[in-house]
Amino acid sequence: MVNYNGAIVENSEVLIEGNRGFLYGDAIFETLKVLDGKILFLEDHYFRLMASTRIVRMDLPMNFTMEYFEEQVKTLLQSKEAAAAYRVRFTVFRQNGGFYLPKTNETAFLVTAEPLENPMYAIANNTCEVELFKDFYVTKQLLSTLKSTNKMVQITGSIFADENGYDNCLLLNDEKNVVEALQSNLFMLLNGKLITPPLTDGCLNGIMRKQILALARKMEGIEVIEESVSPFDLQKADEIFLTNVIKGIQPVTKYRKKEYKTDLATELLKKLNAQIRLG
Repeated sequence: MVNYNGAIVENSEVLIEGNRGFLYGDAIFETLKVLDGKILFLEDHYFRLMASTRIVRMDLPMNFTMEYFEEQVKTLLQSKEAAAAYRVRFTVFRQNGGFYLPKTNETAFLVTAEPLENPMYAIANNTCEVELFKDFYVTKQLLSTLKSTNKMVQITGSIFADENGYDNCLLLNDEKNVVEALQSNLFMLLNGKLITPPLTDGCLNGIMRKQILALARKMEGIEVIEESVSPFDLQKADEIFLTNVIKGIQPVTKYRKKEYKTDLATELLKKLNAQIRLG
């Protein structure tokens, strides 16, 4: 079952030959984690979606409030078999018509969901080896910070990682700075400083990135900085970890010949789960 424009149906029956999300990547989406019927970080997701659609000049209807957004997700989940946690994708796309210039900026939406095996956040793998992906680059611009359906760099990078036996790859922008992983934001601990690339470098404006920044800034003995990360910095780092809403925190254990600790990532993960339980 899916939610298509507020109606729970077996499938959306959207015809791809006219769909702008399929034809031009003219779509914005949010990936949500729902735990025990609650959308985690609901407000952050809603406001990011609203900001993203405004940036690309999509028109959402006046009734598209945060309460409406939440209701559409929960209504879909009520039609499914009960599970402790779900991965939900909320996709907004421009209505059919036009070529590069759309005939309208009015939108439709599609909500899909699938159960998750692990309700709470946990470090899933003991090892996570990464490598730089240098075939294509993330453009240093505002559009790169949005969750749009234009993900060809991430797709080709994922194929590269799979073909070469890596668990993930790190993406570079057009100034050759490291900006993020294939499906995650990047954090690096170096000499007592927790560093993550700034949004101005072209990294995704991640919801979990925002949570980790807030948690880390409350910790003693750590300076939190948003600044550019060069590939040379990776070799000097004490820790590197990746963040997204579904997995939470994934420590990187190896990059080339360098192996990393996981102490801070583990501590932050405990604080993240504690915050969710209290929330």
